[in-house]
Amino acid sequence: MSVFDVVRTALAVRSYQDKEVPDEAIQRIVDAARLTGNSMNRQPWAFIVIKDKNALVELGEKLKTGPYVSQAAFAVAVVIERTRFALSDGSRAIQSMVLTAWDEGIGSNWVGFMGPEEVKPMLGIPEDHDLLAVVPFGYPAQPTGKGQKQRKPESDVVFGERFGEAYTD
Repeated sequence: MSVFDVVRTALAVRSYQDKEVPDEAIQRIVDAARLTGNSMNRQPWAFIVIKDKNALVELGEKLKTGPYVSQAAFAVAVVIERTRFALSDGSRAIQSMVLTAWDEGIGSNWVGFMGPEEVKPMLGIPEDHDLLAVVPFGYPAQPTGKGQKQRKPESDVVFGERFGEAYTD
């Protein structure tokens, strides 16, 4: 797919098939995060790939907003340093993973935001780092309806020159 088509059709997936994702696809997804642009090339992140089913079930129990992590083929915990731009840089890396996965037919969804703290010891995350999010990945259990997004009309969110001014091309 073109990059625009990936962005246009990507949807959050919260239910996964009981099917492994090939290691080559996992590597591409993690590489997309690692290669993402970031402020001053500081790369204030680390990515923990979790494939162990017992660990995924435990994560699903600890992540109250994402119990479906337990169904995923794998998950990536995104860990950030406590620096000025780490939150933005880590968020960009997550989006790169989500879009790369979608292009491969693999669904995902961002779970949690800056925590929970009880996951840190489980994954060996140092005290001076933060868990930005856990991103589960897997093949969607149901058809995804690619492109069927409910978004505000362009005229409500895209402006020209000043907020509230109509954009015309």
